[in-house]
Amino acid sequence: MAFLPITKKEIEALGWDVPDFVLVTGDAYVDHPTFGVAIISRLLESYGYKIAVLAQPDWRTDRDFTRFGQPRLGFMVTSGNIDSMVAHYTAARRKRSEDAYSPGKKIGLRPDRAVLVYTKKIKEIYPDSPVVIAGLEASLRRFAHYDYWDDAVRPSILIDSGADLLSFGMGEKQTLEIARRLNDGEPISTLTDIRGTCYAVPTSEYEPGPAVDCPSYEQVCASKKEYAVSCRKQQDEQDSVRGRRVIQRHGNLILVQNPPMPPLTQEELDPVYALPYERTYHPCYESQGGVPAIQEVEFSITHTRGCFGACNFCSIAFHQGREITTRSEESVLREAELLTCQPGFKGYIHDVGGPTANFRQVSCEKQKKHGLCKGEKKCLAPKPCTLLEVDHREYLELLRKIRKIPKVKKVFIRSGIRYDYLMEDSDETFFKELVQHHISGQLKVAPEHCSANVLDHMGKPHIEAYKAFQKRFYQITKSIGKEQYLVPYLMSSHPGSTLKDAVELALFLKQEKLRPEQVQDFYPTPGTISTCMFYTGLNPYTMEEVYVPRTDQEKAQQRALLQYFSPKNQALVIAALKAAGRADLIGTDPKCLVRPLPGTKRQTDEKKGDGQGIWKQKAVGRDKSHPAKAGSAHKGKSRTGKNRLGKGGR
Repeated sequence: MAFLPITKKEIEALGWDVPDFVLVTGDAYVDHPTFGVAIISRLLESYGYKIAVLAQPDWRTDRDFTRFGQPRLGFMVTSGNIDSMVAHYTAARRKRSEDAYSPGKKIGLRPDRAVLVYTKKIKEIYPDSPVVIAGLEASLRRFAHYDYWDDAVRPSILIDSGADLLSFGMGEKQTLEIARRLNDGEPISTLTDIRGTCYAVPTSEYEPGPAVDCPSYEQVCASKKEYAVSCRKQQDEQDSVRGRRVIQRHGNLILVQNPPMPPLTQEELDPVYALPYERTYHPCYESQGGVPAIQEVEFSITHTRGCFGACNFCSIAFHQGREITTRSEESVLREAELLTCQPGFKGYIHDVGGPTANFRQVSCEKQKKHGLCKGEKKCLAPKPCTLLEVDHREYLELLRKIRKIPKVKKVFIRSGIRYDYLMEDSDETFFKELVQHHISGQLKVAPEHCSANVLDHMGKPHIEAYKAFQKRFYQITKSIGKEQYLVPYLMSSHPGSTLKDAVELALFLKQEKLRPEQVQDFYPTPGTISTCMFYTGLNPYTMEEVYVPRTDQEKAQQRALLQYFSPKNQALVIAALKAAGRADLIGTDPKCLVRPLPGTKRQTDEKKGDGQGIWKQKAVGRDKSHPAKAGSAHKGKSRTGKNRLGKGGR
């Protein structure tokens, strides 16, 4: 099977006048099932539609957008696998130097706010052509939302872009229904009853009915309290079992979100992964160095979708959903066997995972009938729900069978493991086999912080769960005679985190002898509860005030504390400790976090009378403790895109 056409000549060679749909993406064209455009294009093709792919078009001219002429049924537009602003900017709003989803990692091949730019360009050229926007950027921006890069509230991207329809979530079912009804001759303006979609209608034409009414765009711009209320209402309805229609007025228009589309059943999901993907990037990129994003997923398998962990900073709940859907054992094994026949396969399957690798069943029986719980009530945090059902047997059996496939030397698990869920399993068989067979020397896990206050704002379990897991992990590792390590993901400057909380985390790292190479500043991306806290300073569920680190200085200090041991962070750490009232941690004593700067002298604080010394800067030379002179405030690699969103996120 060949790649789908990307040029006019390829269209003509197939005997087409025009394609039925043109799929426009901000990523390079990679025909692999971890890329949303690949799944949607192959799915539509399997139903007989003629599909052309327009990857990374030049938005500064009309040329690329007119390449295929006006498609018979319309355009479908996405920014790609991640939000275009996240692709371009770090958490410190600095321009990135690389884009893994572009050939040769070249930056600048897609515009900022790609969905908006592409859609406006299409509507300029073909004002009557239907445009459906989808994917992560559209999905997370479907309501009025705080935009970190503008530091302001922006309207729904559906209204801002002028698109006709917005598809949110994973998208397969609604895409097929949209295509069928357009093909049957229905105007796109009449497609207002499809689950998993949003549309806009003039207030004079809106037909009232049962719906959750959010504060309007104008209200959430004017009031942070109203913004928090709006966020809570939107989050609470993102459940396909109990979710209701949600509306939000934007001036003389009303944005309508229909209830979420139910996730694919196993019987529906298996065929999606059996479609004839080329499983690599288009050969036109070979001379440019290929598309680096394929390297992480080329020999990986997605066996599950959804995540009931629902961390507050994670966009999965708002996009992919909390309901778990899994592929059958037969489907996964067929893909594993297929991988062994791929060029470049060396015997290693890099991952058998998803948003959370060890979630392979629903969290509890209750959710099947009533949906997942609303609000702050979570399945795992701060403690596991009493109704939580934990069982790794099916996942374990699947891994065992993959290990036995000829040519497979090793099967790794690299996507997220929920260690708190793992520790709730009274049967340690999976834990032991995980340690023995599925780790390549290091296992990445995400405690994120150690402060109970911060973890509560994150929606994560308290640190005791991680400590128990860590202890047992090393016991099992030692018992099988291996040298393996845990690599903890950590986050600084999350809403709720004070400098004192950051100091607490630094002390925890020192106590546990952990020296993280990378840490992540909190990144306020659209569609998360944590971003709502960041913008409003309020917990949307309790309406209580939340402390938010906002200045570049404090963010730099919090981040430096997580790498207190690095000489380049010395001045920042000293400044942070003084600001937190913990100058006692500056010195040469083993309990201290950092040595004093050169040219300082120890003086006893006579007023305190506690016998402890404090270090004071000599009034000579430049002030090395000033954060602006102490180097980069953010050099860590963002995990907001691939790792937080899960494979196949669209």
